[in-house]
Amino acid sequence: MAPASAACPHPDLPPEGEGARHSLGYPRRVNSFVISSLLPVVLLIAAGYLAGKRRWIGGNAVKDLSHLIFLLLAPALLFRAMSTVHVEQLSLKPVAAYFVASGLLFAATLALRGFNRTAAVIALANTYSNTVMIGIALIGLAYGEAGMVVLLTLISLHSLVLLTSATVVLELAVAREHAGVGGEDKRPSMARTVMRALRNAIIHPVPLPIIAGLLFAQTGLVMPEFIDKPIQLLGQAFGPIALVMVGITLALTPIGRHWRGALMQALVKNLLHPLLVAVIGWLLGVRGIPLTVMVVAAALPIGANVFLFSQRYRTAEDLVTASVAMSTVLGLATLPLVMVWVQWLP
Repeated sequence: MAPASAACPHPDLPPEGEGARHSLGYPRRVNSFVISSLLPVVLLIAAGYLAGKRRWIGGNAVKDLSHLIFLLLAPALLFRAMSTVHVEQLSLKPVAAYFVASGLLFAATLALRGFNRTAAVIALANTYSNTVMIGIALIGLAYGEAGMVVLLTLISLHSLVLLTSATVVLELAVAREHAGVGGEDKRPSMARTVMRALRNAIIHPVPLPIIAGLLFAQTGLVMPEFIDKPIQLLGQAFGPIALVMVGITLALTPIGRHWRGALMQALVKNLLHPLLVAVIGWLLGVRGIPLTVMVVAAALPIGANVFLFSQRYRTAEDLVTASVAMSTVLGLATLPLVMVWVQWLP
């Protein structure tokens, strides 16, 4: 396996270099690559949307299907993908670029909207990508094994960094609101809140199998075929089922009267976030597949965890629900644009 930091070209991508970039066939081949990568994603989401609209799968079954994806299929895929990766193959500079850009956008949102619960949830929506249900399937199809190693490095830290940071900010905002109204604050201490957030971010069906797979890889052991094959089959089921699940969720989620605010949130997440990641990454010297994957990851729609935060802190629930749906629908148009644009980065 090539190192994650190496600029390993996808076999369908055109050759690098200025002459190749400005050749007449380059835009056509890039567009063909993007279309061939995204078309299966779009068709699977459309199949799920049809199933949801026709009520072949009702709202009560969505929770069970979600549990199947996150508690069984995703861990199998993530563990197996990282079980042959060695630590020296990982590059943290692209991930650093992603989090620096996300931190700047998060801070800018708080500066514009004020330090309160609603602003913190909106800031999280601006920066938290759907890296698992959509990102894994898309990056795997588009950029192959080299791209997956880069993405999984990000995923292993994505929730840990962003959700823990958001929890701290939200708890501080709630404490400030309580102090402002003179009420007695019976919430747990900040240290306990942070420790609980860290624990929940690590003991979780996404980062835990990534860490376990990476630790297994360092032992040099080879997994027996009778164990590896079932894990492989479970992992292969993740992509199509997860994307069908996205379509079902879209069919069952009304956007309603919040469509203007949802559209603004979707544009910030799907276009401004990847632009910031591209600029920071380029300034830090990240190039090739690592930069491409980070930019495309930033262009992914808003992740569902943001909705859980809005529910937990009882703020902007309708807006966030509409924004997740709008961001996913808009992603069908913005993701191809970003994937074409990122190939032209110097």
